[in-house]
This record gives sequence, C-alpha cells and structure tokens, in this order.
Amino acid sequence: MTDSRTPWLRRFHPAAPGAPRLVCFPHAGGAASYYHPLSATLAPAVDVLAVQYPGRQDRHAEPMVDDLFVLADRLADVLAAEVAGPTAFFGHSMGASLAFEVARRLGPGLLGLFVSGRRAPSEFREGPVPERSDDELLADVRRIGGTDPRVLAHPELLRLVLPVLRNDYKAAQSYHYRPGPDVGCPVFALFGDSDPRVTEAEARQWAAHTSGFFELKSFPGGHFYLNDHLEEVGGLLRERLTRSTDEPLASGQQ
Repeated sequence: MTDSRTPWLRRFHPAAPGAPRLVCFPHAGGAASYYHPLSATLAPAVDVLAVQYPGRQDRHAEPMVDDLFVLADRLADVLAAEVAGPTAFFGHSMGASLAFEVARRLGPGLLGLFVSGRRAPSEFREGPVPERSDDELLADVRRIGGTDPRVLAHPELLRLVLPVLRNDYKAAQSYHYRPGPDVGCPVFALFGDSDPRVTEAEARQWAAHTSGFFELKSFPGGHFYLNDHLEEVGGLLRERLTRSTDEPLASGQQ
C-alpha cells in the first residue's frame, strides 16, 4: 500500500510518532515489496519507506530507467520534496549504488547510509559488460538467488520480469563512479561472506566515500544474505536509528 502523494514511495506499516525514517532502495530486478518483511521487523520504531522504480508492479506501464545517474536525479527531487525529519538510506546491491548517488545529491543532513551487498563505487570491475541471452541472464539470477523460483518457472510472470531484469542489469553494470563530493554521514557496509558480487576488500573501500564514521559488518551467506538474517539486520538498523538524538549514530569499530 502507499499513503504517499508520490508513486515512488511505499509505506507498508504505520510508525510511532517521531520515528526515524529509513528509505530503502531495491536491487536489480527488485521492487518495493522486497522490503515488506524488513518494514514489519522495524515497525513501529522505524518508519520504513520503500522506493518503487518505474516499469514494475503497479508502475509497469511507465518507461523504465536504465541509467543510475538519471534515476538518482529523479529520486533526489522526489525525496527532497517528500521526506522530512531524521532520515537514513538503505540500499541493497544496485540499490546501494543508487542510494549513495541520491545521498550525494541531497547533501548533508542524512542520519546514515547503509549499503548492502555492493562493492564501493570506486571499486569498478574492469571489462566489457556481455550481452546475455535470456537463458544466461536467468542462470545468473538463479545463481545468486533473491527471486522466487516460482516466478522464474511461470512463463507469463517471466515475460514481465525479464525486461525489468535486463534493464536493471544494464543500469547496475554500466554504473561508473564519477569523482566529486561524496557523503559526510556515517556509512555502514554490510555483505555476505560468500557473495560472488563483492569481496570484503571491495566492501571496505566504502570508507573512502565518506568523511564520517565507517563500519563494516559481514554475515554468513551469499548475495541475498539478508533473506536469512532479517532479524539480525533489522536489529542493527533499529539500534543505530533509534538511539537518543543526543548520541551519535555511529557505534562499533571502524
């Protein structure tokens, strides 16, 4: 459901008055609904808003965007107008890169940036992005998990999902970091210890993209470790976001 004036944001659960807000950015091929379980875990202590990209689910008739810089420009405008009060960002995989770019555009004031399952922007893996067949693309999606196997086995659903996957893979794989001002808020990098998409060294390099506090945390699992560690991740987010306003957000070890 949504109780926002914009089609870009979804709120699944009510939050307590004055609760800090967490804006969640989905992975490639993902949609706002991916964050429904996380929202349920954090409510009512944290007000979770999930981003809905154009071209999927109830926005399926809208043109998709295959350029993360263009998408970041549009989302920065939306969030600047729609989101007020203490706010942090959480992005998984492609969503981490997008959350970072939106944070850069919005400037100071963000409580924190949680980047999950994504190497640092400056850690680009060189080499051409191959043009994949449908079978190759789906094989990669199955390998990393995160998509309901029933969807991949259903011909009609697959017909809807494939264009979204292809669009988002292009956006994620063609993203190149553009040097410039980064962020000043705390950055928390989370990753699965057996994720083929990001190594510990690549995740640790997020520290170079903030002038503030940095924390790195690994979880057992692969690219979608979040699915198996929802309560633990939710606990970390809740602890960081709901502490007294007199305390710094950062905690733990750099």
